[in-house]
Amino acid sequence: MLMRAPDYDALCATFRWDIPDRLNMAHQVCDGWAVRDPGRVALIDVSDGIRREMTYGELWRLSRRVENALIEYGVMRGDRVGVLLSQSFLCAATHIAAWRIGAISVPLFKLFRRDALEVRLDDAGAGVVVTDDEGAAMLRGMGLGVIRAQDLPGGAQASGGVDTGPDDPAVLIYTSGTTGTPKGALHGHRVLTGHLPGVAMSHDFLGQPGDCLWTPADWAWIGGLFDVLMPGLAMGVPVVAARMDKFTPTGAARIVAQAGVRNVFFPPTALRMLRAVECEVPGLRSVASGGEPLGAEMLDWGRRAFGVQINEFYGQTECNMVASSCGSLFDARLGAIGRAVPGHQVAVIDDHGQSTEGEGDIAIRAGSPAMLLEYWRRPDATREKFRGQWMLTGDRGIIEDGFIRFVGREDDVITSSGYRIGPAEIEDCLLTHPDVATVGVVGKPDALRTEIVKAYVVLKDGVEAGEALAEDLKAWVKDRLAAYSYPREIAFLDALPMTVTGKVIRRELKARAAAEDGA
Repeated sequence: MLMRAPDYDALCATFRWDIPDRLNMAHQVCDGWAVRDPGRVALIDVSDGIRREMTYGELWRLSRRVENALIEYGVMRGDRVGVLLSQSFLCAATHIAAWRIGAISVPLFKLFRRDALEVRLDDAGAGVVVTDDEGAAMLRGMGLGVIRAQDLPGGAQASGGVDTGPDDPAVLIYTSGTTGTPKGALHGHRVLTGHLPGVAMSHDFLGQPGDCLWTPADWAWIGGLFDVLMPGLAMGVPVVAARMDKFTPTGAARIVAQAGVRNVFFPPTALRMLRAVECEVPGLRSVASGGEPLGAEMLDWGRRAFGVQINEFYGQTECNMVASSCGSLFDARLGAIGRAVPGHQVAVIDDHGQSTEGEGDIAIRAGSPAMLLEYWRRPDATREKFRGQWMLTGDRGIIEDGFIRFVGREDDVITSSGYRIGPAEIEDCLLTHPDVATVGVVGKPDALRTEIVKAYVVLKDGVEAGEALAEDLKAWVKDRLAAYSYPREIAFLDALPMTVTGKVIRRELKARAAAEDGA
């Protein structure tokens, strides 16, 4: 954990990682607290407007029941367990149960459609999924074991757990890329320890008396799971579980007030929606945000609306929470995403892997506990992620006086409403439509969502373009992948810009999208 120090330089000079030879995240976030302080509040659920609390002792018992159900299904060390649940007590307990027996949890988003789920579950080789009735219906016919709350055994017998180390696999989180199917970032039990300093820094030293943590971001993503849920549990800070089918400023304000939230991670799109209606959220001690830079106007509004500096942080699924602002340590610098979190080495490097004073590739030095073990069963992709001792983020930037300034994404991943969306998966989905010959998908600049998904479609001979077909194509993707990733705009072209090897030249499509309607 990051402790208070006189200044940022002092923190960096004194910080040391404390990672034991034997480490299991179930002990970090639950079992240790259940012994030391079983009556301490771990989770608060206000999803339906009624406040419910779960102590660490109760979380331990629920996780043991899930653990017993997994063992009955034959789950063993190294097996993958799907977690298809929204923010809930059961979601937290399932990850804990899987880790305790040495299995690998696979978080899955409830807004995924069947095709998106099937791709990830098949790639992971998961044999069982813990979910609810809605999720069970989505999984029907896939040949998977399904465990719901009503299927859990009544007892909470202790199995003793499995002896694991920091590099033993614990969680497999799928990340969107620009080519091929989504890649699984495999993390070890050290990943939580690697997140703690950045989480503490982004919340002006999380863990103060009265702190209570919440995010509208789903716990299926690294931002919800390891920027909020698990760090909060590990640090003894109550975490709020509040499912929001659709984010609204009034709904967010209600949750903050009802649950007594003092610390919140708002994705940039949520902040823009709050600002659009001039919604003030009083009572917050810290506000963190990450995903894309906010800009001077948004930071200025945040100070007025929340009474605190919004602390921007930086990272990605492969290695998260490596840079952050911290209002109690230093003033935010406009255009920058913060400074390196103590314990992480962040640099801008050239093509030869050497640090450069100008623009270059933002990279993180190997050895960070938050860094992935590998891309699941993709050794070539894992090698390509590194340049010497540096892990490439795929982003371009400049470091000035220790502040990291984000210049742009090197790849074509679309950032929309805080979600990172891979165009390849959407293109593959649209290509299964009987009327589509070829397609290119890019992000189009959007004032509210940062970008929207735009698809440029070439139809098969004899098929007529029109608004009805465009709506059909949108629904085609929405029904098969995820509600947030369907193309909000579709344009029909006679041909796409292609390389000599037949690849779509997305940069030309991106330039075209940016020029449309004064975008």
